[in-house]
Amino acid sequence: MARRWTPQRFMTLRRIRVAICAVTVTVACVLGFALTTHKTIALEVNGKKQTVQTYAISVDRLLEEQHIDVKTHDLVQSTSGDILANHAVVTVRSAYQATINIDGKEVPFWTVATSADQLLGFFNDNEEQATKVTVDIKNVYNQLTGGMVINKNGPVEVIADGKTSEAPNGKLPAASILDSKGIVLGKEDRVSVEKNGSSTVLRVKRVTHGTTSKTVSIPYTTQTVYDDSLEPGTTVIRQQGEAGEKKQTFNTTYVDGKAETAVLAKEETTKIAVDEIIAVGPEKPAETPSTSPSDGSSSDADKNDTADKNDSSNDNDQQKTDSKPATKPSSEPSKTSGSSNSGSSNNSGSTGSNQSTPKPTAKPTQTQTSKPTQKPTATSKPNNSGSSNSGSSNNSGSSSHSGLWHPTVAQAQAYARGAAAQRGWTGSEWDALVWLWNKESGWDWSADNPWSDAYGIPQALPGSKMGTGWQDDGAVQINWGLQYIAERYGSPTQAKAYWLKHNWY
Repeated sequence: MARRWTPQRFMTLRRIRVAICAVTVTVACVLGFALTTHKTIALEVNGKKQTVQTYAISVDRLLEEQHIDVKTHDLVQSTSGDILANHAVVTVRSAYQATINIDGKEVPFWTVATSADQLLGFFNDNEEQATKVTVDIKNVYNQLTGGMVINKNGPVEVIADGKTSEAPNGKLPAASILDSKGIVLGKEDRVSVEKNGSSTVLRVKRVTHGTTSKTVSIPYTTQTVYDDSLEPGTTVIRQQGEAGEKKQTFNTTYVDGKAETAVLAKEETTKIAVDEIIAVGPEKPAETPSTSPSDGSSSDADKNDTADKNDSSNDNDQQKTDSKPATKPSSEPSKTSGSSNSGSSNNSGSTGSNQSTPKPTAKPTQTQTSKPTQKPTATSKPNNSGSSNSGSSNNSGSSSHSGLWHPTVAQAQAYARGAAAQRGWTGSEWDALVWLWNKESGWDWSADNPWSDAYGIPQALPGSKMGTGWQDDGAVQINWGLQYIAERYGSPTQAKAYWLKHNWY
């Protein structure tokens, strides 16, 4: 007998069906997630390849699972981008700091090159642009830099102490090649690798130190004295000036026998400068000015007379007697004094007694002559400053800056080409990068956007986020710009495409 339908039975069966559906969907989702997120990845770390199974979604998560420590300048590349895909290839290359020389300027350069020849290959195209690039090996016996292979394929040309020889095995480190040639390095000797046409050159430069000296002239100063016994307006040289001399000694660094830098060590005066003394006579009296001021004073007096006549006749008589001596002091000082200041003092003195106005005629000549004695002393100051500047210019030549300090456009592009080539950005990618930064800054390290305060070659906003030395070091700016493009767009061509749509990147 079949069970009868009841509401309770219906609800029970309904709950069972819902539960079965929920379990089925959950199992399907779990299986789907497991099947889609499980990936087989080819992982290469510094040339060592392995195949790993992972459920990681991103490259960072994969490296964390594999306990691979990635530092700031290390290069991480994935064929699927930041999001992992099945059968993707992830490459990790540890970076080390080498020193490259761009047109004589030493620049620290973080590289993942496995040989010096490969590192030079990053800059090969710049030879056509007359930008000379070499790789300096600071310490050939260092395990990291000295262990770098010079040239994987072919021989190496060795130049040291004016002699040229050939090392047949270019796969040896620099230290091994030099030892095989019997070349012993001094503590400060320099080793570099450069390209000479199709050959690779390992060059040793000997560094020595010595002292040099030179004699520098000390300019004499000029002193001016006042002599009232001389004729007015005349000058006489009482003592001829004579320049002094000082001996400067420099600590000089020689590279292969040629002086490279010189630092001022000491200086001593060998001959004292003799001051030039010039005597100056009194100033010439000024020519007698026109009598128009006195006429004006008499006309003013006439006006006062007419006004006083209206008051009383007695006042008019006294006004006439007072006006006569008042005109004399105003004209007499103008004959004896040669300055406008004395004239103004006479005007102020005209309100006082008539006897005090003629007396100051001798005093203004003394105050005037005292001023020229101080003016020539001011001219002597540039002579002193000139001698001190000559010494400071030698010291300023010894100062140096590390990094790609204030690079030219050619130097900046030479550095950027090598850094971009490490990321595989050559050909059209490099052309896109040149185009992009031409639009942004013209490859000018000091480019400052007045509207947004973006700064530098890549126009970072704000510029301070590029790191230490962001205001002056082109290498800091370029390294940050390449990292920014890699993280945000993936490549310069994609960054250029975005720029064309939005007029910024």
